[in-house]
Amino acid sequence: MQGSHLTLRHFVPLAGFVLPTAIMGYGIMIPQSCIAGVNELTVGFAGAIVGACVTYWIGLRALLRERAAADEA
Repeated sequence: MQGSHLTLRHFVPLAGFVLPTAIMGYGIMIPQSCIAGVNELTVGFAGAIVGACVTYWIGLRALLRERAAADEA
């Protein structure tokens, strides 16, 4: 059952998605567009990023749970 816990290393791919997405979205694209400011579109964009993070985390937990069950069998 060794290695059945989440480490920071598991989240490196997620950071590789979230950081560029947030920097490009909130730092470059949105300020230069007609949706600049805090509104339902920018909040929705944040919700999409948070949703991706939650989905990734749930997927990691499911994978590690399956791996731990296979190691016990």
